[in-house]
Amino acid sequence: MSSSNDTAAPGAAPLKVFLTGASSGIGLALAQHYAAQGATLGLVARRAESLSAFEAQAATQFPNAKIMVLPADVRDAATLASAAQLFIGRFGCPDVVIANAGISEGAVTGCGELQTFDAVMATNYLGMVATFEPFIAEMSMARHGTLVGIGSVAGVRGLPGHGAYSASKAAAMTYLESLRGELRAAGISVVTIAPGYIRTPMTDTNAFPMPFLMDAAPFAAKVAAAIERRSRYSVFPWQMRIASALLHLLPRSIYDTVMQKAPRKQRGPQP
Repeated sequence: MSSSNDTAAPGAAPLKVFLTGASSGIGLALAQHYAAQGATLGLVARRAESLSAFEAQAATQFPNAKIMVLPADVRDAATLASAAQLFIGRFGCPDVVIANAGISEGAVTGCGELQTFDAVMATNYLGMVATFEPFIAEMSMARHGTLVGIGSVAGVRGLPGHGAYSASKAAAMTYLESLRGELRAAGISVVTIAPGYIRTPMTDTNAFPMPFLMDAAPFAAKVAAAIERRSRYSVFPWQMRIASALLHLLPRSIYDTVMQKAPRKQRGPQP
């Protein structure tokens, strides 16, 4: 496969994609999208039964796809590294690694919810680092590959009641920016995706209006196109790109006043 393009051209070998958080929501939509393209997939998630169900479905729906199911929690770096080595040992270095695994829980400081902050940060930020870590050496030797991190527009500014989630996504997107500078000379691309509201089991629990809510399948197609372009930073849907840019520019005094009445995230574990 040519190192100048991470998407398979007609007649080229199918893409090799390693994807975390693949059992539901955005991850499942991405798995379905790439499976339909005949990709070779390493699918990571905590819910082994959901991965196995998709593997069985894909055997008939996407017969050209090759699927390797790798049950793992991204908070367990050793198990994740073993999953990465299993994938590399069977298929070789992946073309694309997508760190998508994430959780969203409302949490408020002062209410004894330190464990929630720890779990969200460990999954959404440190889990991303642990996902990429096992592939850097292989990709550097090949001078080929794309690392993709799923951030969120919630990481652009801190949202009241969303402190754990906003902080974890801000950390993830800043990390991706650092990583892009570190790996450019090695020929490795780094892509940041910042979703707005995407219709998934995670957002289904939100008891407040979600502007510009987008279905997961068209979102996945746009993400794949952004990865193909090696877009450094992409926000979907497009309306949220404008909204997040305006939020970023708001003076703190105005932002603080507006956010006093902003809806809060439901507290407690979410899918």
